[in-house]
Amino acid sequence: MGLRARLWPGLSARGVWFEVLLAVLGAFSVGAVQWTSGPAPVPLSVTATTSAAVGLLLLLLRRRAPLVPFLAAAAVGAVAPAIGGAIPLGAYAVGRYTGGWPARAVAGVAGSVAVSQLWTGGSLGDVVSGLAAAAFVVLLPGTIGAWVRARADLMTALTERAERAEAERELLAREAIATERARIAREMHDAVGHRVSLMVLQAGAIEMAAADRERVEQLACHVQLAGRQALDELRQAVGVLRDGEDDGAPLTPQPGLDDLERLVQECRAAGMVVELTGPPPDAAPVEPAVSRAAYRIVQEALTNAGKHAPGAPVHVDVSREPGRLVVRVVNGTPTEPAGPGSGGGFGLVGLSERVRTLDGRLRAERRLDGGFGVEAVIPA
Repeated sequence: MGLRARLWPGLSARGVWFEVLLAVLGAFSVGAVQWTSGPAPVPLSVTATTSAAVGLLLLLLRRRAPLVPFLAAAAVGAVAPAIGGAIPLGAYAVGRYTGGWPARAVAGVAGSVAVSQLWTGGSLGDVVSGLAAAAFVVLLPGTIGAWVRARADLMTALTERAERAEAERELLAREAIATERARIAREMHDAVGHRVSLMVLQAGAIEMAAADRERVEQLACHVQLAGRQALDELRQAVGVLRDGEDDGAPLTPQPGLDDLERLVQECRAAGMVVELTGPPPDAAPVEPAVSRAAYRIVQEALTNAGKHAPGAPVHVDVSREPGRLVVRVVNGTPTEPAGPGSGGGFGLVGLSERVRTLDGRLRAERRLDGGFGVEAVIPA
């Protein structure tokens, strides 16, 4: 650490040169007063030199160690009265740049100025005058310095608090953006991924039924419909990113339990064997978020079954129990080889996060018969 960093921490090079210039000017001014004064108890040259040295010390160290030059000024001032002009500056520096026991030392020096009047044969009136002089010369500058210090500390604290609050707002904003991005990614995976999987299954069925023109036309219509629905789902998922812009097209409602039958019919049209049980028509309604989560669970499970267990029968069961909604999707062993690509498991991760936000639980595991099962229990 250099000399500048030790003596003037946090001060720039320009500020250091200003401090040095101020110290030199102060030392010359204090010495000049002594040179123009009357006879002194000690030789004039010694007094002037001492005065200049104290003034230089006071101004150079008033930030780093203000108590040292202040006590030096007080001690020299007892011998050379001309140096007394540096005492208020030292008292201010002590109050401005220190706290605690240094400030009490200033008060002690101020009191000793008055008490010393008794030791020199002064009367009670001299003591009172000494106290008044001490208050004016020492306590007042020290109090002003302490007030300036307290105000500077308050402004610093307020600035730091504002900076922390701004940093916290930025952090919350980043977290909100990350959460929204994760939600959009999950919606895109669930919705668009399902439609694309159906299109892949239907395209494979077209290839298998190349000799049946009517069947090929029917499957081609299903592929076209799935593609349009995928685009609609994609627009719905990323609509929040338009930042309020409206292109005039209505947004499709989010699917729920009432759309499960349509979902199953689409899978059957793609060649899957799916059986749906529930929910009963007289079941108590559930919150939209729960209904939407149940739909996405079934959708993802059917997508995975069609991708990883082609030809396997799938059973979907949605039941309304007291205080909760239970969704079970179980597929058997595949009867055909699975297509390339095993996926990254992001769909089940997204489902687990979705269910957790509703205080529910999700379990996905391979069954002993070689199939796969997904079960979700959601408070409702």
